[in-house]
Amino acid sequence: MSSATGAIWAIASLSTAGVIARPMRWPEWIWAVSGAALLLVTGLMPLAAAGSAVVKGLDVYLFLTGMMLLSEAARQHGVFDWIAAAAVNHARASRARLFTLVYVTGAGVTVFLSNDATAVVLTPAVFAVARQARAEPLPLLFACALIANAASFVLPISNPANLVLYGGHMPPLGPWLAAFALPSIAAIGATYVALRWYFRRDLAGQCATVVERPALSRAGQAALLAIVLTAGVLIAASAFDRPLGLPTALAGLACAIGVSLQARQSPLGLARHVAWGVLPLVAGLFLVVEAVARTGAIGAVANMLAQASAHPASAALASGTVLALVSNIMNNLPAGLVAASAVALAHPPRVIVDALLIGVDLGPNLSITGSLATILWLQVIRREGEDVGFATFLKVGLVAMPPALLLALLCRIIAG
Repeated sequence: MSSATGAIWAIASLSTAGVIARPMRWPEWIWAVSGAALLLVTGLMPLAAAGSAVVKGLDVYLFLTGMMLLSEAARQHGVFDWIAAAAVNHARASRARLFTLVYVTGAGVTVFLSNDATAVVLTPAVFAVARQARAEPLPLLFACALIANAASFVLPISNPANLVLYGGHMPPLGPWLAAFALPSIAAIGATYVALRWYFRRDLAGQCATVVERPALSRAGQAALLAIVLTAGVLIAASAFDRPLGLPTALAGLACAIGVSLQARQSPLGLARHVAWGVLPLVAGLFLVVEAVARTGAIGAVANMLAQASAHPASAALASGTVLALVSNIMNNLPAGLVAASAVALAHPPRVIVDALLIGVDLGPNLSITGSLATILWLQVIRREGEDVGFATFLKVGLVAMPPALLLALLCRIIAG
């Protein structure tokens, strides 16, 4: 291994470690951007190649921008409090029933709006639920975090990483459902059972019974309508094989401006509360993984996939499991990029590609930095005064992720 290759791997490893451990409690994006900047300053990454790597994520940046604007508009104008009161009342004083309501709602949001939307849009509502119900928030928060990944391959639009892995050319909806319907049911069901068991003591007993449901302002109604319409736009864009980023960004921008005008407030005030740091975090990760790819790592992965293709079933199980673990080390977006490039070179059977997608979508339920959705979730709960450390998340992930992953992969292999 050359000195340049060793330096690239060292910088990538340190940058990833910084994102995971957050030394000095600095935000994750600082470590990702620092690693990317160091690669540029040292000349290990040419400027043109760096620019190309960052541009690869344009659709993801636009998608996140729209979702964060939608979420902030809804949060500021009481949509989450309104949802919270409805959830508490339907739970009928049962903590376990409230947990199930949150989990099912999270599955719906993930399927039709994406896992990032569950992290950004639903998680603040769940905080409001916990406050209204006077319930322990952690089980409800983990329901949001883990369903965001467990349900993220029900539809092509359920996770931006799906677009990344298939190189921008998604399979038609019919074949997609044939391949992923059963694995998705297995993943969602196994994750629910694992969480119910892990938090069984917290979910025992009763919570608040009936709370007064606040009136939803005109601005809040507009924000809620914008979220529903955005879901429809995303499904339509997916059906016509169109990029999801621009329509989501336009919907979020229109919502932020329209809701602010309705409330006679400045849209800039709304924008100031958005966690914009996630955008440089993603850009930094794209650049770092491109540098790693230039060391020849993708060619090696492609060779392994090509050799393993002689035994598709065992290769699918192994490759999905390995990518699931790798996604927790380097985040699933860059891991998905590496896998997509390797697939383009190796042309493995469809079952192996699908297993890789399951690994990149579901695998991140093991650690707190495995997926962008989980990082967004972490930023949201920190803003609300809650925090979950790496070890705490790992304890839950070790219980929930492995059985769900194994069941989902086996279901996909059985489907043929």
